[in-house]
Amino acid sequence: MNASTLLFLIAGLGLIGWLTGRARAAAFDRGGAKRLHSLPSQHGWYVAMCAVLPALLFLAVWGMVSPGLVRQQVMRDPAAAQLSAQPFERDAVLSEASRVADDPGSGAFNPLAQQLAPAAHAAKARYGWIGGAVTILLALAGGILAALRSRPNFRARSRVERGVMLLLLLASLIAILTTVGIFLSLLWESMRFFSVVPLTDFLFGTHWSPQAIDPRHPGASLGAVPLFWGTFFIGAVIAMLVAIPFGLMSAIYLTQYARASVRRWMKPILEILAGVPTVVYGYFAALTVAPAVRDFAVMLGMPFASSESALAAGLVMGVMIIPFVSSMADDAIAAVPAAMRDGSLAMGATRSETISRVLIPAALPGVVGGVLLAISRAIGETMIVVMAASGAATITLNPFQSATTVSKQIVDLLTGEAEFDSPKTLAAFALGLTLFVITLLLNILALRVVKRYREAYE
Repeated sequence: MNASTLLFLIAGLGLIGWLTGRARAAAFDRGGAKRLHSLPSQHGWYVAMCAVLPALLFLAVWGMVSPGLVRQQVMRDPAAAQLSAQPFERDAVLSEASRVADDPGSGAFNPLAQQLAPAAHAAKARYGWIGGAVTILLALAGGILAALRSRPNFRARSRVERGVMLLLLLASLIAILTTVGIFLSLLWESMRFFSVVPLTDFLFGTHWSPQAIDPRHPGASLGAVPLFWGTFFIGAVIAMLVAIPFGLMSAIYLTQYARASVRRWMKPILEILAGVPTVVYGYFAALTVAPAVRDFAVMLGMPFASSESALAAGLVMGVMIIPFVSSMADDAIAAVPAAMRDGSLAMGATRSETISRVLIPAALPGVVGGVLLAISRAIGETMIVVMAASGAATITLNPFQSATTVSKQIVDLLTGEAEFDSPKTLAAFALGLTLFVITLLLNILALRVVKRYREAYE
């Protein structure tokens, strides 16, 4: 029994439970002889929750447990004795056997996987029916017990509200648990990397060459300072030199100068930039902006300018970030009390003086928060730098020269053919952990700035 069928059956049982609980509660109040503590619909929701939630919880747990049970049964098949002792090769064959069991017409690359496919199919069918039967029994038992508890004085409303609060709490914890899971997974692999490469060599080393690692001293080739500099130079300097002026000026125009008819169509067009896929920006940077920047450098007397320059990637990244800065600045300026603007105009200040001396200073915390969020978005960008930036790790102030970023190197390290346990591959997790911590700190700082700004005018 597949998962979609089970979910459909659980939803049907939940609907039946809701109708049954509502009908029983309505029967108690028929004729007005007894006063119900909760509404009939709330009794129905209580029965539906008791039928659906335990079944869904078991189905989620069973989905994590059943693959292991299927694997154990397949390993007991006589053909499994031919499996390799290497975990990677054994897991590859078992995964292929599982795929063939789900789609018998696909065929298998490994003959052993084809032999194990019938055993995998039988094991999946067996544990699928076991899980389905237990799920349906739990739904029926939960619904029946909840329906039997219905009484005129039963506090179904309180139980339903408590269940909804629990669901909302779990939903709010998803983001926190996801963040913690990402951090722990990166930290675990990073600790393996730092057991081989000293932390000081990684954070303060100025030579990055993962293709030529000395086994005796791997830290000498894995100094990440050039990567940090390239990420900062492209994402926080060049991109922000484009995004901040254009984003702030567009926000000022839309909030202070543009007519309502102009704002209605101009603001959505500006925000379309935020919805364009980053791979499109990458193509634009690699095929249009990078050659134009190289030709411009040649005109300035730099015949050896790179077509994968930091300037090309930074310019396109800045265009991509403009909607973030503009939207935050727009909200910050619009939130400034109208009395401050009207008072400045009443004192004889011009509109431009009011904007530069009253509105912008008052909205500055919100603008700064938007800029910090835009920087954290820029330094984590991947596709633009992968397609337009170079892989050469250099420390330079010349925007026409090649530069690389942390995200670009993570892609290069994880798409190679090196072993997973090698310092070259594990370096990607150390870079990811560093980038994660930096962006997290920037986000926290931006949220604190915005919070202070909101408290000032609420």
